[in-house]
Amino acid sequence: MTDSAASTDPVGPRRPWDAFRYRDYRLLWAALVTASIVIWMRILGTAQWLLDETGSATLVGFIGVVQLVVQIPALLWGGTLADQLDRRRLMGIAHATTAAVLLALGALNAQDVLTPAMVYVGIAVTAASQMFASPARSALVPVVIPKQKLMLAASTDTASQNGSAIVGPLIFAAVAVELGLSATFLLAGTISLAAAGLSFGIRAPGRAATTGDEPVGSRVQQTIAGLRYVSKHPILPGLFLLDAGITVASFYREILPVLALGLFAGGASATGILGAANSTGAILGSFLALTLVWYRRKGMLVLYASFAYGFILFGFGAATTLWFGAFMIAALGAADAVTVAVRQTTVMLTTPDHMRGRAFALMILAAQTANNVGTIWVGVWAGAIGAANTMMLGGVISVLATALIWRLWRPIREFSSD
Repeated sequence: MTDSAASTDPVGPRRPWDAFRYRDYRLLWAALVTASIVIWMRILGTAQWLLDETGSATLVGFIGVVQLVVQIPALLWGGTLADQLDRRRLMGIAHATTAAVLLALGALNAQDVLTPAMVYVGIAVTAASQMFASPARSALVPVVIPKQKLMLAASTDTASQNGSAIVGPLIFAAVAVELGLSATFLLAGTISLAAAGLSFGIRAPGRAATTGDEPVGSRVQQTIAGLRYVSKHPILPGLFLLDAGITVASFYREILPVLALGLFAGGASATGILGAANSTGAILGSFLALTLVWYRRKGMLVLYASFAYGFILFGFGAATTLWFGAFMIAALGAADAVTVAVRQTTVMLTTPDHMRGRAFALMILAAQTANNVGTIWVGVWAGAIGAANTMMLGGVISVLATALIWRLWRPIREFSSD
């Protein structure tokens, strides 16, 4: 089946693997998986290099500062470009830029001339190129998949990204131990070249469809227009606020060592178990979302999943054994995966093509900002009242935030995919 017929494809029974019937989605999926693996190899490779060469945890932590400073403007700009340029080429050029930087890092390290300043520049450029590729790719999905099957694609994407979060670090560990960091950078660059090639192979139209009444102006003005559009959207601000409220109150992924110690008096092994359980749960949650494609009331679905997330936080905070804690954090990952799939589907269904890149950019920006603030919030409260109480406090806030959005944001309650 060709992708030119995607919008008119007759929709029969929706099976979990139906998204792969579409050639261009298969290419988008492969590009997502390869790029996600590259991201993890780059994150771990640069952090390991800085730690090995400088011995400074502070300099490793500075990676987060570099990424934060670069990613916010790059994401806003990337969303605007995704609505103005050929999204296929934008993705391809972004992945090719990542490849060039990683290959350069590998070659420089092999010659023993790589410096921390060069590594930080490489981090900045690759963090920016990632932000240019992401909105463009997300905006292309509704072009190649019928709208009735978009949640299949969103759920598949979520599961694949979580799977890459497991595969990427494993590849990094195997290559770094056996061949060294130079080989790690070179392999990551080669994989990124493959992602670029996949992007250029997409046949579907790459430019956003226009209706003739789109606002005109400079790219800064176009970015502002995107902000205004999302702020006036009947559903998206509520969804973004719901995600931000829950995430800020409970974001645990970046400080799993703190939670492992505070909840279970565990070290690195406990952290690894919790991290693996969370990623596994997220993958299973994505498959659960695949089975819920038939459920029309997508707005209520995200509210149900958000309520579940809040109540599961109580269970995680009350856990007294590592294995029960691993089960609960897996359930957290599953509930979160459902909300992610529904949010992505909602953006695809309710945003016109010429605004979709900017809408996705703002969704990603809201999520990343909440992640960063949530890391600080959970870390501070864990130190003040303990990890268990912090998770329970997060549960209270999550349930209250969900109830508030449910009560005040009627369009979310009423949103249906059909």
